[in-house]
Amino acid sequence: MLIKSTEFFKTLPPKKCVECKKTMDEQHECYGNHCNECMSNQLK
Repeated sequence: MLIKSTEFFKTLPPKKCVECKKTMDEQHECYGNHCNECMSNQLK
């Protein structure tokens, strides 16, 4: 049985940064996998 796409996105686990493993506040379905803090550290 297929579920609605809205239900699918609601049930995704919180997204975590691949470097520091902190939970990210952005949307789960976005493509980014680094938090803002780690991204800014990479630019330095």
